[in-house]
Amino acid sequence: MKNFYIIANRIKDKHLSVAGEIAAYLEQQGCSCSVETAGSDREEGNYHYTDPGAIPKEIQCVIVLGGDGTLLQAARDIVGRQIPLLGINLGTLGYLAEIDRQNIFPALDRLMRDEYEIEGRMMLTGTVYRGDRILDQDIALNDIVIGGQENFTIIQFNNYVNGEYLNTYRADGIIIATPTGSTGYSLSAGGPLISPSAALFLMTPLAPHTLNTRSIVFPPEDTITVEIGRGRDGQLQQAAAYFDGDTRVPMETGDRIEIRRAELDTLILKIHHSSFLEILSRKMSNR
Repeated sequence: MKNFYIIANRIKDKHLSVAGEIAAYLEQQGCSCSVETAGSDREEGNYHYTDPGAIPKEIQCVIVLGGDGTLLQAARDIVGRQIPLLGINLGTLGYLAEIDRQNIFPALDRLMRDEYEIEGRMMLTGTVYRGDRILDQDIALNDIVIGGQENFTIIQFNNYVNGEYLNTYRADGIIIATPTGSTGYSLSAGGPLISPSAALFLMTPLAPHTLNTRSIVFPPEDTITVEIGRGRDGQLQQAAAYFDGDTRVPMETGDRIEIRRAELDTLILKIHHSSFLEILSRKMSNR
């Protein structure tokens, strides 16, 4: 690899000092490198933080400086470009961001020597409907969470798989996660850990008001539909769909969200050959 693009989180790399060191090192080795900051404010257009059209065509790798949150933002914005991402963790804990600060330059050396693997990570597409009208649509690498708009509220969720009724939950929320997202919110809610190389859906209820409720796993070709039911005494319920904990789409009783596998996967660069369990054990022990 010779052509790089850096997306830097200005909160974790306040003065872009780390980004500057990386760019200078790569340029000293005869590579090209551009630096972009991951903004906190939304931009106009079909992206949230990073304009995929501004990334030069010759870029072979996007280096993401920050943590898992920054990498999730970058993945959602540039998945259509199908450029592999390398996450460098400047925070305290990261599962997606493989490289720690002290291992940056050895990792760059391996990239320049083409000593890496590219791993595809399944993404989700969620489309919110009110009747036959589409309210909004977005994608997620970790999960789509359907829950209350603001406060913790018990909501009735009517769930369907490929148009067939599955069940009804009365819960604080429902998490639809990818294997990548199984180490996130779903894990905190009692969901299982799944290897990121797998392709499947994971439905985990959030604080369900029933006993012995467990996560449900679905094959990747299924379509999961979650409909907002009525509250007590037929009252209108207010909810929202959250994409990777970022984009929020308001919903109410009668609205539904259809979730399916996205057409494209996020491409993650792997420098080391550590297994998922080795990485998980190392990250968990560093908490």
